[in-house]
Amino acid sequence: MAAIKQAFVLGAGLGKRLRPLTEDLPKPLVPIFHKPLITFALDHLIDIGIQNFFINTHRLPETFAKAFPENSYSGTPLTLVNEPVLLETGGGIKNLEADLGREAFITYSGDVLTDIRLQPLIAAHFNRGNDVTLALRHTGLGSAIALRENQVVDLSNRYGIPGEYDFANIAVWNPAVFARIPEKQKISFVPILGDWIGHGGKIGGVVLEEGKWFNLGSRAEYFEVHRVISKEGWRPAQVKASDWSAPIHPSAMVDPAAQIRGCCVVGKDCRVGAGAVLEDTILWPGAQIASKSELIGCIVRARKTVSGTHRNIDI
Repeated sequence: MAAIKQAFVLGAGLGKRLRPLTEDLPKPLVPIFHKPLITFALDHLIDIGIQNFFINTHRLPETFAKAFPENSYSGTPLTLVNEPVLLETGGGIKNLEADLGREAFITYSGDVLTDIRLQPLIAAHFNRGNDVTLALRHTGLGSAIALRENQVVDLSNRYGIPGEYDFANIAVWNPAVFARIPEKQKISFVPILGDWIGHGGKIGGVVLEEGKWFNLGSRAEYFEVHRVISKEGWRPAQVKASDWSAPIHPSAMVDPAAQIRGCCVVGKDCRVGAGAVLEDTILWPGAQIASKSELIGCIVRARKTVSGTHRNIDI
């Protein structure tokens, strides 16, 4: 099977649906237990042999630079490409033509957390001679893609063919795509692929229903990921580190008289005072919880100080 060696990980979204959690931190960098969300994608891609990463950024680019200070992740080179004007998916791909334009590459949304098998997607791309191959599944979020005999024949009902599948936010692309995207334009890949289908482009699809798949688009989904990890013991196989999912980070200080109940995460350098009660609450790094506080169903952002009683809010 031919190999994919380069990946474009999309990190430039605005994260509007997850506000206020994304006010200080882009969505791809929000912590899942003690691990930034985007690093699950990077682990997944390293697992299939990716040797070079490109990540586009828009809001708060300095936070990405801080997350990857050596321009690498787990020994794999990583290049951050800022988009002062948001280019969307198609424009973001075109913006990387000089870097990616010589061989096939994979795109992967930086706000998706999944353990689906990527090898069938790559094998189908090369074995079927596709121009583009999309990972598809029933996500419950949409059904805009029509698939017939392993080929995508419509997107968003452009040609009047009803869709059944959703895009799973991972795809393999041949460099021929660059010639089809206008330069320096804010544009989605959807109309690009729609045009290509109409001109005989071979747009493949692989249905990948196994495994877990989360699109961190809401507060409820954010809590659900933590519940599945905490209560169901789910661990993506591609993540090699074993300590990322500890309920309480080793550097945190929790008073012996505090109570930690339900699905809680106490992040790096957090402090929880005497008599405090945390129930189904997530503390980001450096959060300070005063003595005798009570937090139920809360998310406390990094380095925030909290006292009193709070329920089902983001702080």
